[in-house]
Amino acid sequence: MDKIVINSDRAPEPVGAYPHARRVGDLLFLSGVGPRERGTKVIPGVTLGEDGTILDHDITEQTLSVFRNIRYIIEDAGSRWENIVDVQVYLTDMKNDFPVFNKLYAEHFAGVDACRTTIEIGALPTPIAVELKVIATI
Repeated sequence: MDKIVINSDRAPEPVGAYPHARRVGDLLFLSGVGPRERGTKVIPGVTLGEDGTILDHDITEQTLSVFRNIRYIIEDAGSRWENIVDVQVYLTDMKNDFPVFNKLYAEHFAGVDACRTTIEIGALPTPIAVELKVIATI
């Protein structure tokens, strides 16, 4: 079975040693995708202190940026948003961010009917509040 590495020219550069996605047969496995923007260290919806600590975050802006980055990767791999079959969501503040995230998810994933797991974690590798890991078909 062919294993094809996918790297999007539109999605943000990975922060570690991994590709944006890997295609195995008719499945596309995305690495964790955050809200960063390609070619910059700017993170939409994040206010950092002088020491780099997170002072505040806007979960709406971050979530929409994550969705946009996922769309870039999926489309550049030859798939479509509607082909998403599984989503793992990582939030750093479930209590405050889940209601907003869930509303945005319902709007953007209407009709997709992907399976989903949402987990609260203590931190992510960069100062972000949300990251998604996605599996799609091609």
